[in-house]
Amino acid sequence: MDRQEKEDFIAELRSRLKKAQGTFLVDYKGLDVEAINHLRKELRSVGSEFQVVKNRLLKLASRDTETGLIEDHMQGPSAIAVTYDDVVSPAKVLIDLAGNFKQLKIKGGQISGKAIDAEAIKRLAELPGREVLLAQSLSAMQAIPASLARVLNGIIVKLLNVFKAIEDQKEA
Repeated sequence: MDRQEKEDFIAELRSRLKKAQGTFLVDYKGLDVEAINHLRKELRSVGSEFQVVKNRLLKLASRDTETGLIEDHMQGPSAIAVTYDDVVSPAKVLIDLAGNFKQLKIKGGQISGKAIDAEAIKRLAELPGREVLLAQSLSAMQAIPASLARVLNGIIVKLLNVFKAIEDQKEA
């Protein structure tokens, strides 16, 4: 790569890192091309990107971005997974594939400007996905009005039962 190509690459990567909701840094040393392509495919299926980047270029591109928080992890062979929406799904994919490919090691990452280590990424992967969390929130929000309606309905039914008992008592 000549100087102009490097500058263009850094500018393009910086723009992607600025838009990123989360980034994960991994050590891919020892993985063959087939395994890396499999990793790319899996991450792409959850809306993330995976790219092998020289540390020097990654450090330059991550300046003035939230990814700059993990600059101290940028040593040795590095690749970066970038996600723009859901941060749980790529974490799950990385943890699953790190279990399958022993050479894949998760170095760290950042989520919305907070640096996290490999253990935090493992805990993040244990969370339910975005859709499941949204469904749980929606069901909780629907449960409150439904419960209120049942309580109010119960009061009205009890009041009607009292009126019915008074009516029966007056008839007798």
